[in-house]
Amino acid sequence: MSYGQTYANDLFAIDASESARAAFMRRTYLHLFGAILAFIGIEAVFFQVLPVNEVMQTLFGRGAGGIIVLMVAFMVAGWLAQYWAHNSTSRVMQYLGLALYTVTEAVIFLPILYIASKLDQNGANIIPTAGIITMLIFGGLTTIVLLTGADFSFLRVGLMVAGWAALVIAIASIFMGFSLGLMFAGAMIVLACGYILYDTSNVLHHYRTDQHVGAALELFASVALLFYYVLRILIQLYGAANND
Repeated sequence: MSYGQTYANDLFAIDASESARAAFMRRTYLHLFGAILAFIGIEAVFFQVLPVNEVMQTLFGRGAGGIIVLMVAFMVAGWLAQYWAHNSTSRVMQYLGLALYTVTEAVIFLPILYIASKLDQNGANIIPTAGIITMLIFGGLTTIVLLTGADFSFLRVGLMVAGWAALVIAIASIFMGFSLGLMFAGAMIVLACGYILYDTSNVLHHYRTDQHVGAALELFASVALLFYYVLRILIQLYGAANND
């Protein structure tokens, strides 16, 4: 009997025994932490090995077409990674899904981390500050869900609508040439916070105790979204402060 089949009838975490639920949550957050460390390691390798300037020109030197291709590739890779990570019969496929998503996020983050790293060379400390802010927000929202046991699944439709609207606005900005400013980044942080509440409550209420890899991927996606827009806001604020 395979590992996946062994756990096919597991209860949702909220219905499991306290010890089983605690073990599941511990595995989930250890995998999340592992994905974050892997993300950091991959970015470090990228910056050491890749000619980042040339990569930036390749990604963005072709105008809107190159950016659209990158966005589509990210969405396809993200869908495939989630499909693999939630595979109920193969633990190997689950880990491949988490690995694929981590690498994909590292590629998507390369441009903004390149910009932030250049500013950090001048003493801005944007990347570590963004990391601390992200972890504080994520930790606070996670604590709210775990202490209250609240089910935020009612946010699903609202998050889907808001996410689709944000995607349309982002695509429109590429073709029409307008800048997505602080208000958009702030709205995306609110959206990311909503996803953290939704995903954390899903992990507790709607995941079986053998689905820790898929659960870690969903949480990692929300943390990455939050970190991205915290970075954007700090970069814009630093740029505005130094242009005055």
